[in-house]
Amino acid sequence: MEFKHVSVLLRESITYLNLKPDGVYVDATIGGGGHAREILKHLGANGRLIGIDRDERAIEAAAKALEGFEGKFVLIHGNFADMHHLITELGFEGVDGILMDLGVSSHQLDQADRGFSYMQDAPLDMRMNRQQELTAEHVVNRYPEEDLKRIIKEYGEEKWAGRIASFIHRERVKKPITSTAQLEGIIKAAIPASARRTGPHPAKRTFQAIRIEVNNELGILEQSLREGVRLLNPGGRICVISFHSLEDRRVKDTFKELEDPCSCPKDFPFCVCGKRAEVRVITKKPVSPDIEEVSINPRARSALLRVAEKL
Repeated sequence: MEFKHVSVLLRESITYLNLKPDGVYVDATIGGGGHAREILKHLGANGRLIGIDRDERAIEAAAKALEGFEGKFVLIHGNFADMHHLITELGFEGVDGILMDLGVSSHQLDQADRGFSYMQDAPLDMRMNRQQELTAEHVVNRYPEEDLKRIIKEYGEEKWAGRIASFIHRERVKKPITSTAQLEGIIKAAIPASARRTGPHPAKRTFQAIRIEVNNELGILEQSLREGVRLLNPGGRICVISFHSLEDRRVKDTFKELEDPCSCPKDFPFCVCGKRAEVRVITKKPVSPDIEEVSINPRARSALLRVAEKL
């Protein structure tokens, strides 16, 4: 299947990156290459783009999408949590902008064998990097019931987490849960019919939670943001697009701490801790897609963009 991904908040991302023709930029989640291609259009002969993705299929797709810009970009199969190491290993001491488009891509959702979607029957996988060992099947069948409950509650913000974990445990004792259709059916059975009549698909939150656990999405996010800020040249910007409240909260809180790191008691007349601000937050409130973009790409409706600039 062709790797297709609709770039979310494309115009806004390019504007906030404040691109310089001779700058060095990082697309830390290059996906299908949509954002990257737009960045490259703004770069001159000395400008460079470095694309990173932990999905090897995304790297292959990006190479095709960026045809015509050969010599101006480098693609790396890796994790953005290792961004600082990956970039400095290429010989770059700093960069002028970083874009991070978090979450799962349209292609990963649509490709049945990846196991991300409750809309298509597939093996329980959910790995963004298919070279890693941990899969959704392992989480669903091997994690203790209490751990499942915690993950579904925390990462899925699911009020029925306890019942869902209990139903999963009950069914996996009978036989292993190996497919997305099996898991979806168990989740539906766990949630009372009255609660299923409104709101999103009953499996949405649990699938999100398991995906986050499999890929350690929240665990690496704060580290990645700090690594990115370390890489930025003064005046460089980091733009982060998130798709659910847990991600957005991590981005917001990390930017806030980097902007105001002082740990002195509030009643101190002046700062004595010596901690200094590293960034200036550009977006006091997150930027969301306009009505036109959401009508074209409904998956964009939950996207939020936050931007910070290195001091």
